[in-house]
Amino acid sequence: MTKILRKIYVALIFVFLYAPIATLIVLSFNESKSRAKWGGFTFKWYVELFQNEAIMQALTNTIVLAILSSVIATIIGTIAAIAINKMNRTGRTFWMGVTNIPMLNAEIVTGISLMLLFITVGMRFGLVTILLSHITFNIPYVILSVMPRLKQLNPSTYEAALDLGAPPLKAFFKVVLPDLAPGIFSGLLMAFTMSLDDFIITHFTKGPGVDTLSTKIYSEVRKGIKPEMYALSTLIFVSVLILLLLVNRTPKDKSKKTV
Repeated sequence: MTKILRKIYVALIFVFLYAPIATLIVLSFNESKSRAKWGGFTFKWYVELFQNEAIMQALTNTIVLAILSSVIATIIGTIAAIAINKMNRTGRTFWMGVTNIPMLNAEIVTGISLMLLFITVGMRFGLVTILLSHITFNIPYVILSVMPRLKQLNPSTYEAALDLGAPPLKAFFKVVLPDLAPGIFSGLLMAFTMSLDDFIITHFTKGPGVDTLSTKIYSEVRKGIKPEMYALSTLIFVSVLILLLLVNRTPKDKSKKTV
């Protein structure tokens, strides 16, 4: 009886998690614009999605900003993590506390603070201010992803490379960087996801006429969400699902080959 109740409990959790997504997917194939009426199966909204310049521009902005901000934040965050790791205990504790502040702080505070900063320095709001904002709030996530890998490193390997005649920069790229790669990649994915998903900070730092997917959907809610948004959300969900399946399947395939 206990096992049955556990299965029912877990099943209910997944129903509540995925029922809204399933509804969204169904509505993306509904010919009727009404959410309460089924008008027949159609791919019309997917065709109109790629013909809608405003949505496609918002999608392009979102992807470009996510890629640029995550890559730049990963480079800065990795260098910062290495610098913090080389400090003494007091300095490391202080700077890790400073790193945690933006993550614990409310996003609306960060958004308003960045907006006031850009106004103070006289910057024109647009893609550049959004990019700088995304880099700023992504850096702590990269640092916290790389730091555990740094603590696991064996410093003797780097020193051995130096003793064997390798220049410091070459020793870093050949010895240290491969060991840090999992943490760096994890931080890159985290930064990319956070940038892709952000709304509040983007809302306060974007300029007129500049939209990402999150701000575009927010503006559409007030007028009524178009069915093209259902189609776009479905495509994003399917893309993420396929990516997760491929990532989770790769280690199994490698293990089979080694056996």
